[in-house]
Amino acid sequence: MRSLTLKLTLAFLFVGLIGALLVAIFVGLRTQYEFDQFISERYQQNLVEQLAAFYQRNDSWEGLTAIGLRLADAQGRSGYRRAPVALVDTSRTVVLGGHNYEVGRQVSQAALRGALPVQVDGQVVGSVILDLPEKRAENDPYSLENTFLKQVNRAILYGALGAALLALILGVLLARAISDPVKELTEATQRVAGGELGHQVAVRTQDEIGDLAVSFNRMSTDLAASNRQRRQMTADIAHELRTPLSIILGYTEALSDGKLSGKPAIYEAMYGEAQLLNHLVDDLRTLSLADAGELTLNKIALAPGECLERVAAANAELAAQRGIRLEVQIAPDLPLVNADRERLVQVLANLVSNALRYTPDGGTITLSGASDGGQVLLRVADTGTGIAPEHLPHVFNRFYRADPARSATGESGLGLAIAKSLVELQGGAIQAQSVVGQGTTFTVALPALTSTVLTM
Repeated sequence: MRSLTLKLTLAFLFVGLIGALLVAIFVGLRTQYEFDQFISERYQQNLVEQLAAFYQRNDSWEGLTAIGLRLADAQGRSGYRRAPVALVDTSRTVVLGGHNYEVGRQVSQAALRGALPVQVDGQVVGSVILDLPEKRAENDPYSLENTFLKQVNRAILYGALGAALLALILGVLLARAISDPVKELTEATQRVAGGELGHQVAVRTQDEIGDLAVSFNRMSTDLAASNRQRRQMTADIAHELRTPLSIILGYTEALSDGKLSGKPAIYEAMYGEAQLLNHLVDDLRTLSLADAGELTLNKIALAPGECLERVAAANAELAAQRGIRLEVQIAPDLPLVNADRERLVQVLANLVSNALRYTPDGGTITLSGASDGGQVLLRVADTGTGIAPEHLPHVFNRFYRADPARSATGESGLGLAIAKSLVELQGGAIQAQSVVGQGTTFTVALPALTSTVLTM
């Protein structure tokens, strides 16, 4: 039995049948008991009066052959009928038997607990015990009661069958409500496993199965996005490697064939392309280690202002050659941060390098540090060309270039992606703001160490 729908349907049906059967048994038994008690209570006054009168006339139970009542039968005809009782004298001996008690038999004290006492002049002279037959015939004096009990039992049976049918219908509906989404998810996982990444399933409910469908859709979307990024990254890496390799191969082939003679300018160009390849390999290695969580960080409590000043000093000469003002503005109460000094310097250096590339001669680059609540904000702002709004959300993507001509500058397109990974590994965040024609500001936010504050 491999069908989940069939299993759940049978389970619901089984529970419904068991419940209906137990209810039928308990209700039937209780109805029989209560109705027998009702018969006893209904006729007890008449029975006791007749028996007391007989004993008072005869001063004993001798000559008593039957205990009868004037009752109506199932057709409403009145007549003298035998009552379904047994009479026991004061010595607990059956004087007049019925269906279950023989004359002369001794009954137990327990059997007399529900008996009706017969009193004459204040003295108990006997007891009446209910003595109904196990099977009652249709012409039984109590056929009206039998008819009632049969109707009750029939109603219980029909109710049990109705409950079983309802359990079967609900079982099928509920089983399909559970199994159909599961089956759909199973088929979807097989399609994803077959390479159809990004496949989505319908979310029909708000319960656990609905949550499972939402999670599957999110996973499928992420897999598709990751696959696209992997393919794009592979293509970008091939593109980045192709240009310097082509230049190196072209020069070496020309030198080997004697078409070119060795000159310092040629060797310098080949060396530059080799350095570019080495820089690209280092960047890719840094990103792969960061993605795998294996990049080693030497985090210490440090003054972020020192990192800003170090990066500014390293780029001061290059900025001066182009007439670019390189300013450092550090708040006097800037807190310490728990970070890797060299990696933080690497992040700031990448940002300043970008700023120098896109800031025109005579512009300004400002490195600033300030605190905002529990964070330290390190900013690199320039007065360059800015980034168009449609490109701004993608500047931290790997190999992304708003200007395709950037590949000619020798940049790998990984600097900002590396900066983002390094900042996030240290518990921080990085964002970019830009206005076209006015400049761009990159902000690095790191958690502040509130226990120690540096005074500048």
